[in-house]
Amino acid sequence: MTTDATLHGYLAEHAMFQGLPDQQLDLIASQATMVDVRPQQRIFKHDTRADSFYIVRDGKVGLEVPAIEGEPLVIQTLGEKKVLGWSWLIPPYQWLFDARAVNHARVIALDGARLRAHCDADPSLGYALLKRFAALMAERLNAARQAAIAQYSGA
Repeated sequence: MTTDATLHGYLAEHAMFQGLPDQQLDLIASQATMVDVRPQQRIFKHDTRADSFYIVRDGKVGLEVPAIEGEPLVIQTLGEKKVLGWSWLIPPYQWLFDARAVNHARVIALDGARLRAHCDADPSLGYALLKRFAALMAERLNAARQAAIAQYSGA
């Protein structure tokens, strides 16, 4: 069983949160819970409300673009320590992709809605998280571009 102290320690060592002041890290860790996800279970669905983000602790999670017909386009398969989800931070707070467990996975779920409120109250926290998540956004959008090119070029 994972304790709050274990989650706090894990987040403190995670690249996404390194360098944050202890008070901000404590706040982020207080919004974290461990979640078990069954194989093929959706973690989130595009065009639905995004009020959380996740860190893959164990297992694999596929990030997908749903298809009008047929199988979804897999953008990335994310493993241990990968951050999943940035839509919680940017209005209109709607998921742009689907996320589905490839196999049994454990993820750390963080309450993005509460963190947004804390970011509004503490602009230094908001700016620190926005900088970190902007890099994640760029990575995901580039992966989506590459997957689309591969799909349409027949690769």
